[in-house]
Amino acid sequence: MKTTITDFEFTFSGYGHYKVTYTSPVTGKNWKITTSDMQLIDVTKNADYPKRCDLEDLKRICKR
Repeated sequence: MKTTITDFEFTFSGYGHYKVTYTSPVTGKNWKITTSDMQLIDVTKNADYPKRCDLEDLKRICKR
C-alpha cells in the first residue's frame, strides 16, 4: 500500500518540535517520534499535496 498523509498524526510539542505518529494501514501498528526537523514537517504536514518521497522519508524516521 502507498503511504499517504492520512497515515500520520501530527501533534505540536513545543517550539520547533512535533510528535509524529505513523500508523500502518496494513497492520495497524503505531510508531511514534518527536522531531525538530521542521523542513520535513513543512513539506508533509503543511503542504497542500505532499510528495510521496517526503512521506516515505517521514515514515522511515518514525520507524527508526
